[in-house]
Amino acid sequence: MKFSGVRSLTLVSVAVAAVVLAACGKKDAASDATVIKIGHVGPVSGAIAHLGKDNENGARMAIEELNAAGLKIGDKPVKFELLAEDDAADPKQGTAAAQKLVDAKVNGVIGHLNSGTTIPASQLYNAAGIPQISPSATNPKYTRQGYAGAFRVVADDVHLGGTLGKYAVETLKGKNIAVIDDRTAYGQGVAEEFKKGATAAGGTIIGHEFTTDKASDFNAILTTLKAKKPDVVFFGGMDAVAGPMLRQMKALGIQAKFLGGDGICTSELAKLAGDAMADESVFCAEAGGVEGEQKPAWTSSALTSRPSTTPMCRCMPLTFMTLSKSWPQPW
Repeated sequence: MKFSGVRSLTLVSVAVAAVVLAACGKKDAASDATVIKIGHVGPVSGAIAHLGKDNENGARMAIEELNAAGLKIGDKPVKFELLAEDDAADPKQGTAAAQKLVDAKVNGVIGHLNSGTTIPASQLYNAAGIPQISPSATNPKYTRQGYAGAFRVVADDVHLGGTLGKYAVETLKGKNIAVIDDRTAYGQGVAEEFKKGATAAGGTIIGHEFTTDKASDFNAILTTLKAKKPDVVFFGGMDAVAGPMLRQMKALGIQAKFLGGDGICTSELAKLAGDAMADESVFCAEAGGVEGEQKPAWTSSALTSRPSTTPMCRCMPLTFMTLSKSWPQPW
């Protein structure tokens, strides 16, 4: 698949849901096709709207491809419809959006993007008997509630955060490690698992500070951590906060490597971080989405001859990536 990140995972999610739900729809009187209504919910407004729009576009592409293929179930034609809602990455708006889809009697839901919206919404879908597939929610609680219809297509925070912690110590050679999280279900969850993984690998957590997913001033917590001389800073949160944080780290002279989960693995991070994003200083990991044999990185000469404003993403084992300011679009 040639689409990257959460968009490709969303497309996969829709395809899976479509096949599973095809027998559950209603007849379209005009075409005699069975209509399958699939809901999609993500943040298409707010600080991480770029991620939500990516997800929604992936869902629309999948719906278009499935309809173009003329899919049939039991020799009967099937037509798929997408009902999209915005949750703005807010749990309250997320449950309101979920209720809209329940009232619309959708056959299944793709979403939500964030763990913090996915978990409370899953209670509504479960009560209504509506299957839900999240393409990106990683908090373990989502699929450990005992709901038969709750699914994810990526690794959870136990695997993502724990592996990142091990990577910080064994590969990045981090000894004094600072942790910051945004107190969301995703950020806090992945940060706690990161700490466990780093400690088990022999690293020392020298401090754990907190912010929010809407904050823009991090000088107080960064100044506190700077005094402890970290060589790695892990951030549990999204790119909209990570970018400004990197700028302020540079302003304070903090030269530690910056590490995060899939929430910062985006092309938008380079724009948000600006000149604070140096080569080989920012690392992240995708919680899924690897297809086929992993391919080698673009060489430095290729990067020089093919400038771009999107971040470099060097695929490594366990789908770790390094990010920098310039990188041509991958294969």
